[in-house]
Amino acid sequence: MKIIASYSIKGGVGKTAASVNLAYASAKAGNETLLVDLDPQGASSFYFRIGASKKENRGYFFSKKNRLLKQIRGSNYKRLDILPANLSFRNFDIMLNSMSKSKKRLKDILSSLEDEYDLIILDCPPNINLLSENVFNAADMVLVPVIPTTLSERTYEQLLKFFKNNGYKRKIIHPFFSMAQSKNKLHHQTITDMEKRHPEFMKSIIGFSNEIERMGIHREPVLAYAAKKSYVQSYRTLFNEIVKFLGKNK
Repeated sequence: MKIIASYSIKGGVGKTAASVNLAYASAKAGNETLLVDLDPQGASSFYFRIGASKKENRGYFFSKKNRLLKQIRGSNYKRLDILPANLSFRNFDIMLNSMSKSKKRLKDILSSLEDEYDLIILDCPPNINLLSENVFNAADMVLVPVIPTTLSERTYEQLLKFFKNNGYKRKIIHPFFSMAQSKNKLHHQTITDMEKRHPEFMKSIIGFSNEIERMGIHREPVLAYAAKKSYVQSYRTLFNEIVKFLGKNK
C-alpha cells in the first residue's frame, strides 16, 4: 500500500481537483483506492456526492481500525471509496496535541488499512500545523500543486524550508504546476525559472480550464465527464508519472 498526499500551504491551487481525479484514475487503473478528505470544508466528499455526518465526530479517526472503517463510504465508481470530511476536523490539532506520538498518529491508523487498499490519497487542508506533520510522516509522496505565480512560488519555498528545519525528507516532495495558463507569458517564464531551480518538479502540467471548474456542477471527476479533452488527460498523465515513481521506490 502507498500513501499520497495532495498538499499545499496555499489554498486555491487545485489541490482538491488533483486529489479527486488522481483517485478516479487510480481506481480505473484497477487499484483499490481510498480518498481521505482531511479538509473540514469537505470539497472532495462533495465532488463524490457524499455528505459528512450531521453529528460532529472526530474521535474515531485516530482510534481503532474498525471505528474508522465504519466511516468509509463507497463511491459511484468501482474500487474507489471515500472517507468523508467532518466539520469537527477543524479541531484535529487540539486532539492530536493531547496524544502520545502526536506526529505519527495518522501514519499508525492508515497503516492498519494495508489489507484493504492499494493506494490511499489524502486531500489535505491548506495550512501547516500538527496535522500537516502527521501527513508528512505518513505519506510516501507529498504532491504539491504550484500555480506559476510569485505567491505560489513563495509558499513552495516556505514548505521546503520547513522540511529542512524540522528534519523531514525532502525527497518525498513532488511539486507540479497547476492552473497554468498557456497564453500567459508570466506563467511561461515562471515555469522555466522554477524548473531550473527545482528539478524535482513533475513533468506533467495541469492547465487552467473552465471544464475543470465545472466539477462543482457535475459533482464528479473531470476525467469522468470530459476525459477526451487533451488538457483533462493531463491528470491521467500525472497519475502515470506518479505510478512510475512509486514503482522505482518500492
